[in-house]
Amino acid sequence: MDRREKEMICIVCPNGCRMTAQIDEQANIEVTGNKCVRGKEFAMREMTNPVRGLSTTVRTDSPELPVLPVRLSAEIPKARIFDVMKEINNIRVTGPVKQGTVLARNLLGTGADLVATADMPHQTEK
Repeated sequence: MDRREKEMICIVCPNGCRMTAQIDEQANIEVTGNKCVRGKEFAMREMTNPVRGLSTTVRTDSPELPVLPVRLSAEIPKARIFDVMKEINNIRVTGPVKQGTVLARNLLGTGADLVATADMPHQTEK
């Protein structure tokens, strides 16, 4: 029987368990090294459909706040991170923006919205 094996460090809780996960042709997964059930769930997701949350910044038109912190509203497939970042890098925000404002909906069909995580006051004239 063909088995694929992957070593990983769990990122779900502060334990940072070193785990080994094996998956066979029938998609049966065996996990060792986890100290909690969340580690096993993480390893199973990593073997079948790895996803990640994403926090970053977008450019603004404000000299007082040249970048605005943002995050995605949901985790996205790990394989799509670079494509999504390329799209985010094309966004330029014009103020004012309130924390929680959705700046872009359903980025690249991932189901995740881009959300401001800080306020951006109205640009002041000099």
